[in-house]
Amino acid sequence: MSKFLILTIIADDKPGIVETIAATIADQGGNWLESRMSHMAGKFAGILRISIAEEEANSLRIRLSQLATQGISIGVEVSAEAGDSIATKDLTLNLVGNDRPGIVKEVSQALANMGVNVLELTTNCESAPMSADLLFKTEAHLRVPKGFDADALTDALEAISNDLMVEINLD
Repeated sequence: MSKFLILTIIADDKPGIVETIAATIADQGGNWLESRMSHMAGKFAGILRISIAEEEANSLRIRLSQLATQGISIGVEVSAEAGDSIATKDLTLNLVGNDRPGIVKEVSQALANMGVNVLELTTNCESAPMSADLLFKTEAHLRVPKGFDADALTDALEAISNDLMVEINLD
């Protein structure tokens, strides 16, 4: 029987990190299913989902923990693979506005208050084209119940600040 594991990775960025992790997983008979990886401020970070035979899972945990000697820190959690029994739909949110402290808190609070599940969140700040002001930009992939009122979400997000531009699309 297969076991599904979620791995979280952090390391100083350098060539070969992904290969080292992939080889360790493959050597134990694991199967790399999906991942998201990124470089930021000199660090490499990632999250991935793998499947592995239940009898090999503990050996893999040990082998992954040994990668700490190479500066690769890996957390391992068991993933429940139970299907979601609630009918849902996915949305993409794009938001742009003037940056300020607390904006991520305000946006995430509005999403949580409406029962929205954040599947993926990307944020960045960049200079506005006509000024030195910083613009906050986010793209989020969201999961909501069928019948969810996307217009109400747009209203809730736009109520945070009159300078926020909100676009929500059905995936």
